[in-house]
Amino acid sequence: MDEVMAIWAEWVKPSAGLPTVQWSLLLAVAAAAGHLLQRHTGLPKVVGYSLVGTLAGLAGFSGAAWPLHGVALFLLELGVAVVLFEAGGRVSLRWFRHNPLVLLQSLLESMLTALAVYYVLRWLDVRPSVAEAVALVAMAASPAVLSRVVMDTRAAGPVTERALVLSTLSTFYALTLVAARAGVMHRPEQELGTLLYPVMVVLGISVVVGALMALVLRMALRFMSPTSENTSMLLIALIAAGTALAAHFGGSAPLAALIGGLMLKQLHPRPWAWPRQLGTAASILTMLMFVLVSVVAAKAEWNPAVVGLVAALVVARAAAKIIGVELAHWGSGIHWRQAFWTGCAMSPMSSIALLLVSQFVAASPSLGPRIASIALPSILLMEILGAIIATFAIYEAGETIKPWLARATTTAPQPGEARG
Repeated sequence: MDEVMAIWAEWVKPSAGLPTVQWSLLLAVAAAAGHLLQRHTGLPKVVGYSLVGTLAGLAGFSGAAWPLHGVALFLLELGVAVVLFEAGGRVSLRWFRHNPLVLLQSLLESMLTALAVYYVLRWLDVRPSVAEAVALVAMAASPAVLSRVVMDTRAAGPVTERALVLSTLSTFYALTLVAARAGVMHRPEQELGTLLYPVMVVLGISVVVGALMALVLRMALRFMSPTSENTSMLLIALIAAGTALAAHFGGSAPLAALIGGLMLKQLHPRPWAWPRQLGTAASILTMLMFVLVSVVAAKAEWNPAVVGLVAALVVARAAAKIIGVELAHWGSGIHWRQAFWTGCAMSPMSSIALLLVSQFVAASPSLGPRIASIALPSILLMEILGAIIATFAIYEAGETIKPWLARATTTAPQPGEARG
């Protein structure tokens, strides 16, 4: 592909630059592939987006260099921030007051995931600092993938809602811990105060930025309609500004967006739907995010040692999430079968995990490449396989119509019709 791009660049000189043309064509192909895949198989569009990005990355697509920086990194952070703002806006703190076992489920599955991945990697002779970083990355499920799966399958029910909430909470923990851990990777001190101080700094700055976003939006909603086009512009602009400022002051941009959505939900509890303009803009940004993740992750080096580590990580992570949700399902409002499918639905890893890995790479030039060599193939695998597992978990939980059954119903002759 590099040779083709070099030849193409000789006679195609667009005003916006050749990478703009490359990305535009790649996104067009991804959009068509996602639509066709969903139409003919019932799988969510994100699987098609990821497959196109994977093929482009394996073919040597040069539009995304690792480690991410500049515009590519900002677009990834902005896409994650938009998704997490929406995810935070779905979480009601009143629910935890009436059903505190949901928080216990969240803490158990996140803690067990981190411990299981860490000790499995240590058993496979991965150095402690690398195993710890990968374990923190593996803790986060992907609200981005799961929300797209839910949207494409039109799912609704206790498994769907529980999986979305638990994925959002696991992301909250991972963003906080990774941002704090990346800042002290090379410090020899291991005192409790040394470890807690960066956590408090990241949380404090992110809370301040998120609170400002929520307050401005709450004031705007006093005189602006949630379905107004101008409200959409205001929301996107605020999220973009928060994304640019939070990390600059030592916080986490995605974490600030998540906290902002969470606070806005408490300040403005009435349901408010994202207007069509914001939905279209968010969809394009989300598709770009998935394609970017798969392009970058596909460039990771695969070898027998990496395959073994990735397989062990994926199995340990999946088992830990299912067990963690199952252990605290009594009294939480779901049956053990629903808890099992909830754990399965939390399989995906995607953009948030890639963003966490990029933080470790930026913080440690020596340990970062080793962390990425394990995490990137895992992200690539679980962006595609995780979306498929989450889709079938929702189907098996009975919270949406299976597409093959729907097609059979529409094609079957109705009572009284003549059979041809």
